[in-house]
Amino acid sequence: MRLRRAVPALCAAAMLLAAAGGPRAAAADAIHVTPGAGALQAALDAAPPGAVLRLTPGVYPGPVVIDRTLTLEGEPGAILDGGGKGRVLSVVAPDVTVRGLMVRNSGTSLAETDAGIFLDKPASGTLIEGNRVENNLFGIYLHGARRALVRGNEVIGRQDLRMSERGNGIHLWAARGSVVEGNRVQFGRDGIFVTTSRKNAFRNNAFRDLRFAIHYMYTHDSEVSGNRSRDNHVGYALMYSDRLRVFDNVSVGDRDHGMLFNFTNKSRIEGNVVRAGRTKCVFLYNANRNLLSGNLFEGCAIGIHFTAGSEGNRIVGNGFVGNATQVKYVGTRHVEWSAEGVGNYWSDNPALDLDGDGIADVPYRPNDLIDQVVWRHPLAKLLLTSPSVRILRWAHDRFPSIYPGGVVDSAPLMRPPALEAG
Repeated sequence: MRLRRAVPALCAAAMLLAAAGGPRAAAADAIHVTPGAGALQAALDAAPPGAVLRLTPGVYPGPVVIDRTLTLEGEPGAILDGGGKGRVLSVVAPDVTVRGLMVRNSGTSLAETDAGIFLDKPASGTLIEGNRVENNLFGIYLHGARRALVRGNEVIGRQDLRMSERGNGIHLWAARGSVVEGNRVQFGRDGIFVTTSRKNAFRNNAFRDLRFAIHYMYTHDSEVSGNRSRDNHVGYALMYSDRLRVFDNVSVGDRDHGMLFNFTNKSRIEGNVVRAGRTKCVFLYNANRNLLSGNLFEGCAIGIHFTAGSEGNRIVGNGFVGNATQVKYVGTRHVEWSAEGVGNYWSDNPALDLDGDGIADVPYRPNDLIDQVVWRHPLAKLLLTSPSVRILRWAHDRFPSIYPGGVVDSAPLMRPPALEAG
């Protein structure tokens, strides 16, 4: 009797599971969406939480909004087009995944933060991966979305606007704990701009044809590593931020500064390469208690410009190679750039190492009184070849006590650092 009663119940349960496709099949099966006016938004509104929506090739008009946890992915040729109005794709739910799409043609209002992909505050834990985001005002905008991951995207900004009128490739505001890695960003204003945030990581991204490759404002306890900047106005502009780790980055051919540290404090800048900068390899402006170690600054007009009350910095183990001016420091105090018997390498230092310990036998001073006069009074360049200037420089060599305040390296290295980033 018990068996006879159980059979109908088991049959009914099996029929329900079959109709639903089974619990595993229901989670794995994708909902295919085809192009059509309003088709994508209708599919998003009807999708159950956890669904996978797959867009077949074609153009899907925007704007569209994702308001529940799901995955939106595109087959090759799937395009979201904003038609030049507003935000193309907005996410207002947590743990969403967006991958494999082309997202293009947002509006042009900076005030309205028109963007290709916009993550609002509820979109914590969202993954934006493997998309091509093209011809939008802002490319990908994280507006308070915490713990988001933006990975492996190609972001191509607008070129039809003046640089000041463009948005940033990847923009973060109060996006604590978010990671941006492995992206390629070109054109637009800044490659990555972040403000009012904390515990972010920007790794292994590539930037070109921008104002700033990476621009930090009021963002603390974060990492900038393994990035590549080429032919931008500034490579890495890190401002008003504390306790940063900046390592293994490369800047090549950036116009104004390879690295700029403005009110950046208690940070570690290690193992970076700045090469062929047209103005300055690195600029420290009121940046305090930082460590600069194991970096290579090569082929710039100025290797490092150090000014405006920067205090307590430790600058050791770096290589200054082939810069027209190795150091520009205008001040009356002596600043020591060695520690524990280790200084920096200077390619224009003709020193000897008679004991073979890798440290030059005499201290090195990258600037003299004439340099400081020229910096304060540029017209004095007309006198550089005069007999009086030659006599002053001869006197400096013979009588070091008459040197003005400036940088002193008491233990200059005989070889530059060997860097993998180079």
